[in-house]
Amino acid sequence: MTTTVKDTTTVQQTAQAGVDLPEVECPSAVAPKDARELSKQFFDRLRDLEEGTHEYQYARNTLIEMNMSMVRYVARRYRNCGDDMEDIVQVGTIGLIKAIDRFDLSREVEFSTFAVPYILGEMKRFFRDTGWAVHVPRRLQELRSDLAKAKEELHLKLDRDPTVRELAAHLDLSEEEVIEGVVAANGFSAGSLDTPIDPDSTGRGRALTEVLGEDDHAIDLVEDLHALAPLVHQLDDRERLLIELRFGQEMTQAQIGAELGVSQMHVSRLLTRTLSKLRKGLLTDR
Repeated sequence: MTTTVKDTTTVQQTAQAGVDLPEVECPSAVAPKDARELSKQFFDRLRDLEEGTHEYQYARNTLIEMNMSMVRYVARRYRNCGDDMEDIVQVGTIGLIKAIDRFDLSREVEFSTFAVPYILGEMKRFFRDTGWAVHVPRRLQELRSDLAKAKEELHLKLDRDPTVRELAAHLDLSEEEVIEGVVAANGFSAGSLDTPIDPDSTGRGRALTEVLGEDDHAIDLVEDLHALAPLVHQLDDRERLLIELRFGQEMTQAQIGAELGVSQMHVSRLLTRTLSKLRKGLLTDR
């Protein structure tokens, strides 16, 4: 493995500090195998350097650049997730920096073994916070991943899609929890209502907005009730009572007559007159 001098000033400063640090011309171009060996030397020296000094920053920055290939390697597994790879690499770099700051050679563990969980953790946190179209609890986000793995395993074993009961037994969960996870998974992505469905050869097709929903006739009823309210207030007490008994309490004309002490025929005439007054008021307002 060959390292070349890039900055004579840095070399002189490191020598004055009594710390022998190899100068790497292009840390990001160091092969992964060489980076593993070289990283051990930098970590060994990093323990003796004072944080905040030029030499410490040089050693730390070189470690970051040399091990960026590890971040890109981990990021490749998410290349089909729809997010910009540069964003994923940037997030993974945060995990790499945390691993460098917390790594200790005395643990006798390879740095890659120690760093990968940190890198993965930052990437997963990124997807958890930004990847869902609808925010759902972390428990359900993790359940979605478990369900996806369980479906794949059971499909290979059963040669068909597993049932909710089979998924529940496989994951040691209740069927209600599995159903909750399946429903929550629908919040991971969202589609536009303007997206064409069943597009033809030209790529055109009806949008979801054209096939979903129907006329809500209750809207007209709401408008009528708003227009009717002031007209009802203009009625006298007996007319309002008549409207309340007939349409509020849904009493028959015979029951209203018995309540008011009048004949059913009289109730019919009163209702006809009152409704005609309200109808005329509505038509006049319009």
